[in-house]
Amino acid sequence: MNGTDPGSVAGDQDANVAWFADLGLTDVERVGGKNASLGEMVQHLSKAGVRVPDGFATTADAYRRFLAHEGLAARISTTLAELDVEDTRALAAAGADIRRAVEEQPFPADLETDIRTAYDRLVGESGDEVSWAVRSSATAEDLPDASFAGQQETFLNVRGIDNILLAIKRVYASLYNDRAISYRVHSNFEHDVVALSAGVQRMVRSDVGSSGVMFTIDTESGFSDAVFVTSSYGLGEAVVQGAVNPDEFYVYKPALRAGRPAILKRGVGGKATKMVYTDDSEVGRSIDFVDVAPDERARLSLTDAEVTELAQHALRIEEHYGRPMDIEWGKDGVDGLLYVLQARPETVKSRQTGNTLRRFRMDERGPVVVEGRAIGQKVGAGAVRVLSTPESMHDFVAGEVLVADMTDPDWEPIMKRASAIVTNRGGRTCHAAIIARELGIPAVVGTGTATLDLAAGQEVTVSCAEGDTGFVYEGLREFSVTETELDDMPELPVKIMMNVGTPEQAFEFSRLPNKGVGLARLEFVINRQIGIHPRALLELDDQEPGLKAEIEALIAAYDSPRDFFVKRVAEGVSMLAAAFAPEPVIVRMSDFKSNEYAGLLGGERYEPHEENPMIGYRGAARYLSADFAECFAMECEALRLVRDEMGLTNVKIMIPFVRTVAEAEGVIDLLASHGLRRGENDLQVVMMCEIPSNAVNADAFLDHFDGFSIGSNDMTQLTLGVDRDSSLVAGSFDERDPAVKKMLALAIEACRARGKYVGICGQGPSDHADLAEWLLDQGIESMSLNPDTVVDTWLALAAHQR
Repeated sequence: MNGTDPGSVAGDQDANVAWFADLGLTDVERVGGKNASLGEMVQHLSKAGVRVPDGFATTADAYRRFLAHEGLAARISTTLAELDVEDTRALAAAGADIRRAVEEQPFPADLETDIRTAYDRLVGESGDEVSWAVRSSATAEDLPDASFAGQQETFLNVRGIDNILLAIKRVYASLYNDRAISYRVHSNFEHDVVALSAGVQRMVRSDVGSSGVMFTIDTESGFSDAVFVTSSYGLGEAVVQGAVNPDEFYVYKPALRAGRPAILKRGVGGKATKMVYTDDSEVGRSIDFVDVAPDERARLSLTDAEVTELAQHALRIEEHYGRPMDIEWGKDGVDGLLYVLQARPETVKSRQTGNTLRRFRMDERGPVVVEGRAIGQKVGAGAVRVLSTPESMHDFVAGEVLVADMTDPDWEPIMKRASAIVTNRGGRTCHAAIIARELGIPAVVGTGTATLDLAAGQEVTVSCAEGDTGFVYEGLREFSVTETELDDMPELPVKIMMNVGTPEQAFEFSRLPNKGVGLARLEFVINRQIGIHPRALLELDDQEPGLKAEIEALIAAYDSPRDFFVKRVAEGVSMLAAAFAPEPVIVRMSDFKSNEYAGLLGGERYEPHEENPMIGYRGAARYLSADFAECFAMECEALRLVRDEMGLTNVKIMIPFVRTVAEAEGVIDLLASHGLRRGENDLQVVMMCEIPSNAVNADAFLDHFDGFSIGSNDMTQLTLGVDRDSSLVAGSFDERDPAVKKMLALAIEACRARGKYVGICGQGPSDHADLAEWLLDQGIESMSLNPDTVVDTWLALAAHQR
């Protein structure tokens, strides 16, 4: 589109303006990575149903001609050549001077004419009521080995050609933001080889809809079989900036490809604010934040169908580009459709090479000052520095913990000097999270109150090594770091599995060498994901008003109390099953004791007081009781959803605490009545062998199950008559006692004689290497260990074999 011809082809190397539809990935040097990617999607993915709003881009050559006009480029080069970017005051002054000069520079006449002509064509196609986004696209931006993380400006809801022209100038000027200058220096990019293109794109009305970011890889663990989607009300800049704690979803790619229900997780974010249009047309004042109504905050900002559609778009984009992708999207609240606004390569996890697993572990904990979302799976420590604006960055000392309300690219020159980052606001795709991952430092985002609760100079330890939740501990606490070469694990005649009860850690744990999950405790899922007694949910209308209101607030994002329980359990189980597929995941049905059930919200009303809950109302006996019948039915419904609808048939079921053969027969029949029949759809049901009667009468129990998983904790207690929770007798608790070993040997021998599965999921082999060696010698099929003992036990058993 040279001169005044808005229809000229993108291949015209002297063009000032190019249409997205004429651009592709080969045009990165002409229009930058962002605009080239938009053109690639318009050309190649529109027919596959990926909607990308149309628009045009000014070219890099047009930018260079703009800077060359009246000698501006030479003046900029002189200023930058003399600049020390480590001097934050000098950096700020130089950047401000350059940006002012760029904004005051007039457009060359032909460039302004071409922009006006292209704009007129867009308005003619879209109508006068449409507004525009003016976005930056650097020629070195969004490449697989570089992330500029929004360093250049974006202007939203821009109306009228004069404002379009001003926004383009401000986009050009933003190449000289302080953080962009600093980033180029530290990344060894020459300033004058990076150019800017401005993209002018039709706005999607997400101001009255929703928007967010999605990744085709898990941003924390690198797990590649899930799409991670974030969503909040209003314009997506709020999510990108970290001004809002968004909803979060995980979608399982294999189920998505098979046309099955695929949502692994739904997480309700705070969504306290949203970015919307204003009536002011002045560039920089056309958008603003408003509060979100409390009832809207409690609901999810996307339906399941919309999450699924977005994930399908993400899959198509990833498959087309052939690499993990970082995608911005918007839902138009007027037409109700979902649009892709940007797509760029994911630049952190996809760059990691090798097969070395580095794990941080807290060896000492203390009082928790604040907590939020964990970013980075690492631990950092230091003195707190609370900053309200990046203008105070010259006070920051390397190694301190940066605490702020939120961050944006202006903070980047000091973020790289922090030992950890803590923010009030933001989710896992906010600016602070992106930069923390890139820098390899831990961050806890979305704490809500960090700037109030943490004091300047206070020594803290920031732990992101304990799952989804990040903790800021008071004081400098002990932690350790281990490295494991996963390529060098020797072969073993026994399967090493893991005990995993926290779904949010499943993706990370699956990176350890393993043969699946030998124990996934459903009660852990219920406690963490639900926290409400199942009967209190089923009988919600019978609860006293205060409790009823509290429960209703917790379940507001779901259709009904039952829907809440079933889907939340299914989410926890499916996260585990997806993380370890195709390896088996043995899910033990809920094994709360009555005192533990009473501790759930609303639970005291429904649970008996027992002197010894350990041998009381639990396990198979509870499932078979009339009082618990509908509760167990909901558990079964959740597992049926995971196995039969989502297709995660690697899930096996385990029944705990089966006292008698009659209970064994009864619970198998009960499972079948709920659609979980042994042998159908490859379903296996194993029994927790944890009562002496199970080992002594093993053959009779095995008539009803596909094998045993030995629970050495309860087996030891009941064989020796020892309450391990009593300090008076706990010293006698030892899984290696000859009597306990006799019970274990009986169980193993019976299973081997019948050709049935036998494993152990108790604490014993995790704690005692000699017990693990003895079990190996007995011919046990699998050992399920705590994740932090997997590697050491694996290597010890290999040495024992030699």
